[in-house]
Amino acid sequence: MKKMLRTIRLDPSDGFVFARAAEPGEWAVAGGFMFWDCDPAELAGKERAAFRAGILGIDSFGWSTLAVVSEAGATERAAAVERLASQFIENLGAPDMEAARAAAEEEIAYAEELAVHPLNTLIAVERRAEEEGVTERFRTLHARTPGEGAATRFGNAFGFVASDSAEGDDVPAEHVDLLNLDGARGGGKGRAS
Repeated sequence: MKKMLRTIRLDPSDGFVFARAAEPGEWAVAGGFMFWDCDPAELAGKERAAFRAGILGIDSFGWSTLAVVSEAGATERAAAVERLASQFIENLGAPDMEAARAAAEEEIAYAEELAVHPLNTLIAVERRAEEEGVTERFRTLHARTPGEGAATRFGNAFGFVASDSAEGDDVPAEHVDLLNLDGARGGGKGRAS
């Protein structure tokens, strides 16, 4: 088994940040080639967001903020190369399938280099335009292990408390009307329901 990158969506923000968001679970490549013939200084809005922090999903040719290191079999890898080659012909004007396949193979190999981390490691990219050209910096995000970081040093903000009593057995009932809370203080109008 090899390791490759898949798009992942932890919240709906990619749908707002990028003009076209990748679907979760697509095979992914870094995608910097999408900006080879543009001036990054002229990019604005969602195009600029894709330049600065987008990882490219192969199926949709859409962007994702994060990718996750995932296992891929030889068949899946070959299909990803073919799909990316097709995208190069359809969307980027590759002259023929042979040239497109060679470029796709190169991009998939680069994504495999990025996927050397343990499975389920999250990968993020930061692109910058500098005097010598565009640079890409990749960051990894790992799950915390027990005993590591602020969650164990300071405790969690929320927790669950077990109760031995059955529901209704001398358990005080608390009901807070959040919609009308501000109106109860006299500081504003409550919302009618």
